Amino acid sequence: MDIGISVRVPLPFDEAVERTRTALKEQGFGVLTEIDVRQTLRDKIGEDTERYLILGACNPRLAHRALEVDRRIGLLLPCNVVVRESEDGTLVEALDPEIMVQATEEPGFAPVAAEAAARLRTALDTLDS
Repeated sequence: MDIGISVRVPLPFDEAVERTRTALKEQGFGVLTEIDVRQTLRDKIGEDTERYLILGACNPRLAHRALEVDRRIGLLLPCNVVVRESEDGTLVEALDPEIMVQATEEPGFAPVAAEAAARLRTALDTLDS
């Protein structure tokens, strides 16, 4: 089972982060949280890794619809989007919202997950153009 939607972009990390933020915004997502995994690992355990950023993206209308189906879905929100360095560019990955349907087996999440997945795919597809 593939849990993510991903695209490799031939952009420097910082540019990929900014373009990702813009693409998410154009699809109705705001970034609620940002975790600098590289800095956290360095500060907490003295380990160094590639630049790796987790953006907690949320589309309020979709989140509201999902919460109306089952309030516990907040455990799977927001949609995490990862921007990370790789040897041949920058990789941008988003958790596939279809996971909430699979994990919960709640059919009421299907239309919300489908729309969220379509919006995330559209956002990521624009990064490759």
